[in-house]
Amino acid sequence: MVIEDSARSVVQAGTPAGTSSSNADIAVYDFERSATLSREHARALELAFETFSRQWAADLSAKIRVRATVSVENVRMLTYGEYAHALPTTTALVVCAFADSAERMIVQFPSSAATAWIVQMVGGRATDATEERTFTPIEQALIGTLMRDVIDLLTKTMDGLLPQGISITGIQYNSQFAQVAAATEPVIVAQLNMRLGGRSVPASIMLPASILTAFQNIAPSDRSASPELVRRQVEETPIELALRLSSRTMLPRDVLGLSVGDIVPLPHSADRPLLLLAGDQPIATAAVGTSGARLACVVTTTVSDPASEESA
Repeated sequence: MVIEDSARSVVQAGTPAGTSSSNADIAVYDFERSATLSREHARALELAFETFSRQWAADLSAKIRVRATVSVENVRMLTYGEYAHALPTTTALVVCAFADSAERMIVQFPSSAATAWIVQMVGGRATDATEERTFTPIEQALIGTLMRDVIDLLTKTMDGLLPQGISITGIQYNSQFAQVAAATEPVIVAQLNMRLGGRSVPASIMLPASILTAFQNIAPSDRSASPELVRRQVEETPIELALRLSSRTMLPRDVLGLSVGDIVPLPHSADRPLLLLAGDQPIATAAVGTSGARLACVVTTTVSDPASEESA
């Protein structure tokens, strides 16, 4: 009681005149959990998760044929009990095991969002259903396929912090019963925000705090932006390809006057190949074809690299 009164008097003494002590901005320090991420570790993990989020969004967009974006909200060190308590009671928890270790990793997302992914994957139209439920055996198999790709992407972007051979041990649906670690064990949690088809859903990834020891085993030169690492990152980053017709210039009033059934002639002859673009950069010309039941393109010529031509 004396200690509490003394602490209160110290806070009040440090409060500026005319300001109520109840309105002072006081940060609470938890002496039972003093371990936090250092600035170096926090920045490295944020960069790794940002790279992973971009690659996951591109990979998921290609698989479910809906544009997806994934952004990192924050990366923090918590206890497993705090992490589990902050999760919804019913959600999808993909539990992953490290090879030759009892430690576990979790990829968490709403099961309703995963159901929408599956509907899109099989060619259906996803609805805005928000019901959280368990997966059927077929749904669980499809989600397992998606999550194995997610684990591969995460292992690559962590660049040596995660071991090889991470496997999925199962999917849990109750955050309070999924005891994959002791309540007081420190873990690293990345909170993510996913947007798919206009819907925003929260997701998270939990890693054991022991991965921080891998920082000491990686030489600074290995973590630097060497040409080899930059080239590997560029080669393994998914990009979007598109076929484009020759463009036509129109007046704004003509565009605003368009209605259903109008025909807009394009200055692209029927026998002329289309442009194949990576972003806004033409890389080849191609003709429209088919591959099974899907449209495809046949590359007819490749476009020379402008940079190589200038250097020559």
